[in-house]
Amino acid sequence: MDPAEERRNSKSQKDHINMLSYVSDSEYGIPRRCPCGGRIIDEIRRKDDYDTLPGKRFFTCKNYEADGLHYRQPWVIGVQEEIERLTKRVEEAEEVMLGASNLGRHLDRLEEQVQFLCEHVDLLTVQVATLEKVCFD
Repeated sequence: MDPAEERRNSKSQKDHINMLSYVSDSEYGIPRRCPCGGRIIDEIRRKDDYDTLPGKRFFTCKNYEADGLHYRQPWVIGVQEEIERLTKRVEEAEEVMLGASNLGRHLDRLEEQVQFLCEHVDLLTVQVATLEKVCFD
């Protein structure tokens, strides 16, 4: 084989292997679109298609081929991963909300301190004015 052709062939194989890993890494949750750009359909296995587990559901690429470059994910797994993702988002939102309530309390304390310090500054201003009158009279 020609060395240039061999390089092209190995590069093509490497690109194909990389694409397979990209597809498998991206298959998480409920897929919206297949990496090929195909629409995801809700597939339900019929009794004729398979002897066991009739009615099993899949998220499947409309252009599905068993080449590893298209999605065909069991419905249960996709929904479970999506629930885990949404649960994590809810927990993060709860943390933010708790942090916001803590910030509100902290802000109230700071406002009280500012009010106290303003009163103290007013008192000191009166005392300085009094001392200036005494010293310069």
